[in-house]
Amino acid sequence: MCTVCGCSEGDVAIEKTVGEDTQSSSPHKHHHSHHDEKPHDHGYDIHFGQGPAGSHVAGLSQSRMVQIEQDILGKNNQFAAANRRLFAQKSQFVLNLVSSPGSGKTSLLTATLENIASLIPTAVIEGDQQTTNDAERIRSTGVKAVQVNTGKGCHLDAHMVGHALETLKQPDYSVLFIENVGNLVCPAAFDLGEAHKVTILSITEGEDKPLKYPDMFAASDLILINKIDLLPHLNFDLDACLQCIKKVNPNADIIQVSATSGAGMDGWLDWIHQRRNALLMARKEVLTKQLEQLEYQLRSQH
Repeated sequence: MCTVCGCSEGDVAIEKTVGEDTQSSSPHKHHHSHHDEKPHDHGYDIHFGQGPAGSHVAGLSQSRMVQIEQDILGKNNQFAAANRRLFAQKSQFVLNLVSSPGSGKTSLLTATLENIASLIPTAVIEGDQQTTNDAERIRSTGVKAVQVNTGKGCHLDAHMVGHALETLKQPDYSVLFIENVGNLVCPAAFDLGEAHKVTILSITEGEDKPLKYPDMFAASDLILINKIDLLPHLNFDLDACLQCIKKVNPNADIIQVSATSGAGMDGWLDWIHQRRNALLMARKEVLTKQLEQLEYQLRSQH
């Protein structure tokens, strides 16, 4: 969360509140109390984020952390709802791509665009802390891309996406890929108005990533296990990785892919088309019901 990492609004919130919640200026002169009287054998492990806020910042009480997080996420959710309404009005299909840095997310995205951009109007919002490198890679495919540099921020938020949408001016029935900042923590909590979160996990990262970063994997509808072509060359336990994903999110779809070899790309592209078609059908049903209600009201007036 931003209240932990210190980026964006959370940084301001901490600066304003830290003096209210601590009695000492020393960052290490604080203590931790337990909410029960049972003895605890912590061994050599230190576990922050056990309280109601699920996170920890030195000098801030858990109740204050909850309040700050609710304020930040509440504001973000308002912008996300506005984005989602716009997407629905224009029947746009939006995917939020999240991963660690170096997962091959941009390579996978460019390979995806090369397959679908000629079939469906497509655009990309590219999130990074600095540079336009990835946006330029996207534009080389002929697809329009807007770079959003977050500075010290470790994720895109719905307000940033809203500004990017004003620049993109996407047509109706288009597909929008949002490539989030490389980070498996904060983006899990920030709704951008997307239809689905998609987590890309490279086999070079290790099979236990879903257990280390459970919030992200739990929030995703699809997990792409990327760079699968490297499997013969790495000490990676694929079965263990699949078990870790299912333990965190038993309902997630899982597809093994490689942007380099093309393995699994058909499955990934089919997933996009199926989910997009389902969204369009649901939108059509909503519009049909609205039209029927309007016709009924007109008849009633006569």
